[in-house]
Amino acid sequence: MLLLSTSLFCVLYLGATPVLAQTASAQSKIVGDWCKQITPRLPKISLNDCRNSKLIPSGAKSYKGQPLMTRDFQVDPRQKKAIRVLLIGGIHGDEKTATAVVFKWLASMHKTGQQEFQWKVAPLINPDGLLASKATRVNARGVDLNRNFPTPDWDQEALQYWEQKTKSDPRRYPGKKPISEPESLWVFNTIKSFKPDVIISVHAPFGVLDLDGPAQPPTRFGRLHFNRVGVYPGSLGNYSGMHQEIPVLTIELPHALNMPNQNEIIRIWQDMQGWIRNNVARRKS
Repeated sequence: MLLLSTSLFCVLYLGATPVLAQTASAQSKIVGDWCKQITPRLPKISLNDCRNSKLIPSGAKSYKGQPLMTRDFQVDPRQKKAIRVLLIGGIHGDEKTATAVVFKWLASMHKTGQQEFQWKVAPLINPDGLLASKATRVNARGVDLNRNFPTPDWDQEALQYWEQKTKSDPRRYPGKKPISEPESLWVFNTIKSFKPDVIISVHAPFGVLDLDGPAQPPTRFGRLHFNRVGVYPGSLGNYSGMHQEIPVLTIELPHALNMPNQNEIIRIWQDMQGWIRNNVARRKS
């Protein structure tokens, strides 16, 4: 009986190996196909840069079925209560540097190995916008994802603001209801499950830093200085920073198409980490 059980175990174990290999192979193909599509649209990011970032499909997809890619970085084991950081880019598809810079930081993190903070990184929240024939701020359904989060009184305020303040600008349409889009829903669900202590959201092209929520604002990251942009109905800063009390630090790069030089990219990255270290507190679970 023992021999039979052992043999059965070996058959099951060995039989499982090709399934796991096939799964890894399928995942690798998804990532490879995704990289082939997006890298021609991004400034100074090569196909190898994308592949070497070691992103994996999150399980969520855009409206047109593009996978939303993520990577998690584990902390140094000596850091028992590490700060959890959600880093996102490309929530507006035409802000190409906002995705490309995150890829540069991913490469730096990959070289460093274990991190001081526990990171979850998603460089491109709006792949459909980036991949449109002409890149768009909005997603494939014409919704500004950064106006689609469930802030209080969204039903009364979001559409009214859009109609009155933006004159129904199609680039800033908030959608018919909050988290109506698969991309904003993924961010919403990730905040709930990952429970970040801070969210870093990369945009362009205002060339400033902004902060919403309970933390001391930074003075500068590289050449970018703090200059409060404002709070809007349905924005991530409004939802997370003001009402969930999770600080949202917005990095507005100076150009949507032209990358900062490498030294500036490194300086922003280093200054950001210093600010997190000194100003972000670990939230109680």
